[in-house]
Amino acid sequence: MYLARGSSDDDPYVWLWVLGALALYALISYGLQYRARARRGSAHPAHDALHDLKDREDPQPPEDRFVSRVIMLSGAGLTGLVAYLTHGALRLLAVGLTVVVAVTVWAYYDHRTETRASARS
Repeated sequence: MYLARGSSDDDPYVWLWVLGALALYALISYGLQYRARARRGSAHPAHDALHDLKDREDPQPPEDRFVSRVIMLSGAGLTGLVAYLTHGALRLLAVGLTVVVAVTVWAYYDHRTETRASARS
């Protein structure tokens, strides 16, 4: 029965943190695309930015994809380490801040490499 229920030490809402991080990544990516479209003088930057995110069909070059995944996994590892080393209200604040910084760096790197790749085409 113990194996079926899992450990009581595990945070039962870990999946909410993962979904929150993915939603934050999508929101930051959208914001970066919106800013880029607005700077280029698009008539409808919000609509164009949404379509840019939806129409990402070109895969990243292997070296850019590798660096992107290293940034993602490093951010996840750092977040896990911060969660392990802190407790209570400090944990919530520290993990939240770490997630925001890590996801922002990841989204910004993907945005910059995608912009360079589209400029080359």
